[in-house]
Amino acid sequence: MNDKGNDLVNSLLNMLAPFGLLISGDVTPELLKNIDIDLVVSKIIAMREKDPAMLVVDAKMIKSITEAEEKDVKKEVNEVEVIRPAEFKPIAADIDANYIIESKEPQRAEGNTTDFINYFNNRLEKLKKILARHKQDYAPLQSLEALKNIGSGRDVCIVGMVKTKFTTKKGNILLEVEDNTDSAKIIFMNGTSDQSKKLFSSASNIIPDEVVAIKGKYNEPFIMANEIIWPDVPLKEKKKINEDLAIAFVSDVHVGSKVFLENSFLHLLEWLNGRIDDNRELAGKIKYLIVGGDAADGIGVYPNQEKDLAIMDMYEQYKKLFSYLELLPDYIQIFVLPGNHDSVQRAEPQPPFSDEILKDFKKPNIHMISNPSYLTLNGIEVLTYHGTSLDSMIHTIPGLSYSKPEQVMVEILKRRHLSPIYGGNVIVPSKEDNLVISRVPDILHMGHIHKNGLAQYHNVHVINSGTWQDRTEFQIKQGHMPSPALLLIYEMKYDKFTTINFKSNV
Repeated sequence: MNDKGNDLVNSLLNMLAPFGLLISGDVTPELLKNIDIDLVVSKIIAMREKDPAMLVVDAKMIKSITEAEEKDVKKEVNEVEVIRPAEFKPIAADIDANYIIESKEPQRAEGNTTDFINYFNNRLEKLKKILARHKQDYAPLQSLEALKNIGSGRDVCIVGMVKTKFTTKKGNILLEVEDNTDSAKIIFMNGTSDQSKKLFSSASNIIPDEVVAIKGKYNEPFIMANEIIWPDVPLKEKKKINEDLAIAFVSDVHVGSKVFLENSFLHLLEWLNGRIDDNRELAGKIKYLIVGGDAADGIGVYPNQEKDLAIMDMYEQYKKLFSYLELLPDYIQIFVLPGNHDSVQRAEPQPPFSDEILKDFKKPNIHMISNPSYLTLNGIEVLTYHGTSLDSMIHTIPGLSYSKPEQVMVEILKRRHLSPIYGGNVIVPSKEDNLVISRVPDILHMGHIHKNGLAQYHNVHVINSGTWQDRTEFQIKQGHMPSPALLLIYEMKYDKFTTINFKSNV
C-alpha cells in the first residue's frame, strides 16, 4: 500500500474513531479512491445513531452507501422535470433583458490594524458627505479637533462615529463619538419637557459604530445635545417604466435541509413555466428573479447541523439547487447571491460562488453575484443583501423584532449602512467600505430571518422575501414564526407588489 492509499484509509479511520467505530480490513484504498469520504462518514454516523451496536464499517456498507447516493441523485433530477405548455405565451419572452450588475466585493487587505483604521475612516468620510447634503441651520465642524478652539456656550454641530454609549447614574445618556482627529462627549438629558423626551427617545436608538451628526451647546468638555441627524435617505422620486415586466424575489431556499419545502418550490417552478392557471398572466411578466442568499443549507454552519440535513454533502446540495435553476425559463434572468449558510467566506461583503462550487454549471441567464450587489433592471435599481446584520440590529434597537423585518430594514436605510454595528457579523476590512448605501435604490431587498415583510420608506420599497424552509427546531425554541413559500413579485410598470402563497396550494 502506498502513502496516498494509507492517507485515505487513515483519514477514514480518524473520522470514525471519535464515534467508537472501526474499519474492516476489506476497506481498501481502491474502494475509497473515487468516493466522497465526507458524505460516507456522515451517512455512517447517522446509521450508528440508529444502531448503537454497530462497531465495524466494512466494504459492503461503503458500497451500499455510494450506490444508493448515485441512485438518489439521478432520481432527484428526474423528479423535478418541468415542461412549459404550448399555450403559455409570456410577455417577458418577447422583451429584451436590460440589466446592469454592480458587484460590491471588498478590495483585499491584510486584516491588520491599519486596514481596520482605513476601513472605518472610509466609512466615516462617505457618511459625512451624505450628511453634508442635508439642509442645516449651520454647517458641521470640519473635525472634532476644532472643538478645542471653540469657547463654552457656543452652538455647534459635529459629525462622528459612535464609540461608546451608556446611561449615567442620573439617568442621562452619555455618548462618545470620534473621528480621525479627536473624540467628543455628548449628553442627552432625561428631561420632562416633550422636546426633551422626544430627543431622549431618539438617542435610545443610537447604535455602536454608526455615523451621526449632532447639534447642541458646547459646555466644555461636553456637548449638551438638542438634535440628532442621521444620514437617512431623501424622498425619492418614483420612476416610470414602460415595459410591463416583473421582478420575483426569493431567499433562504435552504436546499439540503430536511424541512426544505421541496413541493412548494416545485410548485413555484411549474407556475413560472406557465403550467398553473392561477395568475398565469403575471407569471408571464416575470423577467428577473433574485435569489437573496442561503440558497443551500450548507454544512457545519451550526453545531449538530447534520441532524437537520437531508443531503449531507455540500456539493450535492448545490447540484440539486442547480438542477432546479436549470428548469426555469431561459428568458428569465436569474441573480443568485450567497448568504451565511452558503459555501463562501463568512465575512462580508461576500464574493460570488466559486468555480469549485459551480463546477461545470453554466447558463447565460443565471448570474452568480456578490453579497451585496446593486442590480439595475430595466431602470429599476435594486440593492440586494442577504441581511445577516438584521440580527444585531434587532438585538440592539428597542422595539424591533423578527416579526417585522421591514421595520429593521428602514432603520438600516436611515443609517445608510447595511451592517452598521461592528462585530454583529464578520466584515472584511478593505480600503473602501462597500456596505455603505452610497446610492439610494428603488428597492432594498433582504432575507435571512425567514419572515416576509413589505413597506415603503421615502418612496423606497423595503422588502424581505422570507424563506422556502419550514419552521426549524431552532426557530421553535426561539419563538420565531417564519412565513414560508410566499413569493413577492414587483410589477415595474405599475409600481405594485403582489404576494402569492405557494404553500397553501400544494
